[in-house]
Amino acid sequence: MKKVLFFNPRSANSKPRIPNSILQVAASVEGTIEWAIVDGNLEEDSWLKISSYLKTNEYRYFASTVMPGPQLHQAIRTSRKIRHEFPSVKIIWGGYFPSNHYKAVLSSGYVDFIINGQGDKAFAKLLSALESGSQSFEEINNLIYKSQNGSDENLNFSINPSDEIYEQDELNELPYHTLNKFYPLKKYLGKTYLGEKTIAYHSSMGCPFTCSFCAVVPLYKGRWKGKSAIKIYSDIKYLKEEYGGNAIEFHDNNFFVSEKRTAEFSELISKENMKWWGEGRIDTIDRYSDITLEKMKDSGCKMIFFGAESGNDAILKSMDKGGTQTGEQILRFAGRMKKHGIIPEYSFVLGTPAESRNEVWKQIRLDVEFIRKVKDINPETEIIIYIYSPVPTEGSKLYNAAINSGFKFPETLDDWISDKWLNFDLRKNPLTPWLEPDMIDYIRNFETVLNGFYPTVSDIRLGPNRRKALKMISAFRYKYKLYSLPFEIKSLQKFWKYRQPEIEGF
Repeated sequence: MKKVLFFNPRSANSKPRIPNSILQVAASVEGTIEWAIVDGNLEEDSWLKISSYLKTNEYRYFASTVMPGPQLHQAIRTSRKIRHEFPSVKIIWGGYFPSNHYKAVLSSGYVDFIINGQGDKAFAKLLSALESGSQSFEEINNLIYKSQNGSDENLNFSINPSDEIYEQDELNELPYHTLNKFYPLKKYLGKTYLGEKTIAYHSSMGCPFTCSFCAVVPLYKGRWKGKSAIKIYSDIKYLKEEYGGNAIEFHDNNFFVSEKRTAEFSELISKENMKWWGEGRIDTIDRYSDITLEKMKDSGCKMIFFGAESGNDAILKSMDKGGTQTGEQILRFAGRMKKHGIIPEYSFVLGTPAESRNEVWKQIRLDVEFIRKVKDINPETEIIIYIYSPVPTEGSKLYNAAINSGFKFPETLDDWISDKWLNFDLRKNPLTPWLEPDMIDYIRNFETVLNGFYPTVSDIRLGPNRRKALKMISAFRYKYKLYSLPFEIKSLQKFWKYRQPEIEGF
């Protein structure tokens, strides 16, 4: 059987992290098919390495994980070159971008198949079918491909049924040892706010909620399954003992779905002296007992990322947040996290569609005031500000409102690689008709002043003296709500290369 070349395109911050999504798929063929990997975050010239593999004529399959932003740009340019220079190579994309925008991807002419969601079984079955010379792919779940007898409304694309989420403990072990042959795994354990050698780990799939702005909702449709606490602990302990990992970033869409699992993991990891971080929901963790929260803190849980989104209950409802999250709860929960010594990292989505310009402005200003209230209650709360970007979620009120306001996604991959859509992917420039330049300027200027008065704790390069200087220079503006043209703060942040967690992570 021909070999597989996996590609991990360069991410927004170019920081190497263990490519869990690729390892998850590689695990399904480990021991049966030879594979290699090129990591764009560890290569000065990814194409030079990729072409060197393909020139051997041993690699028939090129498989890339593709997320919006810089990853998408590099994946497009690389796949286009492969199709031109190595036309016999089959190109397979995974990740939520191709699943959500399959028409643009498959119509490009240089992507042959899309793994829709989980690839643990679909990828191996697809390779077997291709090796056998079969042109029949109907029985392979979690697969999208171009077909004359397609299943969508244009009859050009086949969207096969999706499997239920697999039992995570029953999947193959991730092939860390094979990855280590191509890139020393220690290179992936970078220095962060949490520790000197931080492990990136993914312990679950999906999320039980259906927020209308979340790109994974169309993939998992409110489903979630996680590894057991003992399995997570076993993997982390292996990475600690074999490669020196001493901190953990959990990159699950929702790590904290199960209080029982969280409590068990906290008890297991507590003796390892490792700080850790994960993503969760306010209304979920607010139901946790104080005992569990204390276990989490004692085990090294330093910070948790939460989608606060808005202080307006009507906006939260339009976002299909589900559960019981309210503005009052967001404020109260910030105080509860302060009591337990865990830093809440709240993200807010500003600039949602409304019936008039005045209504858009009103909501933006209300959210800014709400963020200030959060800071009054718990000054240590980290604030991440995004501008609303539509996600193609069927039946979503917000998405329908965006479409009705004139928003439209690009129809080709060539359009997606323009600079304006790169900024859209990073939620910096939403390209939404109802948001005008003065509104975006107001949001960004407030963000600058806020980050000046409350510098993020996750910027490990920002020492006490720099933090003090930023706070002093921003104090007058923050106190009197003078957000316009904060050039003095921006200049200092640029000079000190201030880290923005929403783009660069830790």
